[in-house]
Amino acid sequence: MAAAGVAAVLGLAVLLPAAAFPCGAPRPQHPDNATASKLLGTWLYVAGAAQFPRHLLEMLVIDHGHLHVEPRAGEQELLITQRVAAGDQCLTNNSTYFKIGTGNTTLVKHAKTQQTVGTLMNLSSEDVLLIQYQLQRERTYLGLYLYARNLSVSTAHREEFECHAKRLGLGEEEIVYAPWKTELCQVKEIEEGNHPCTEPGAAVTASPPPGTHQPGSTGN
Repeated sequence: MAAAGVAAVLGLAVLLPAAAFPCGAPRPQHPDNATASKLLGTWLYVAGAAQFPRHLLEMLVIDHGHLHVEPRAGEQELLITQRVAAGDQCLTNNSTYFKIGTGNTTLVKHAKTQQTVGTLMNLSSEDVLLIQYQLQRERTYLGLYLYARNLSVSTAHREEFECHAKRLGLGEEEIVYAPWKTELCQVKEIEEGNHPCTEPGAAVTASPPPGTHQPGSTGN
């Protein structure tokens, strides 16, 4: 089963009243001159939220994963290489990249189709990434994925992630945290560019974006 990390197929439910969630509505991150440098390097997959059944199942088989971000074609494009451990396999995907536009939001783009499949959202810390993915089919499906510089994610950041998920209509049963029980995908290998197994269909989240697929509880 494809890793469901970056696959962003999450069902968009009716937004709940803003007063119900003190975190406020998630807002797209607006780039500044330091955005690219802040995104570079390795991010560990922490959790994903998805309402679309297929991607929720994909997230459930993800043990762990990483995102490695590096320059692609100038300062405005950063390549995303994702690895996720699903079952007894470590799957690699590098079909997406961050597009950093001056004064605009930071987007996740598909390298071949140039389709926007996700948006980087604001969180209260530079040590965590919140990526909202979307897939257009008969309706719009959304997904939310949390990454961090290390696995010592604070309770406050987890609650912030869960709060944003709720604002998208995603309940607790649709949030999956990565267990990190095995060591199939080594951080050192992804940083050195050693990708022995490539899974073209896996996108940056457990199923990222899926139409693309990425981790669920690391994008993939």
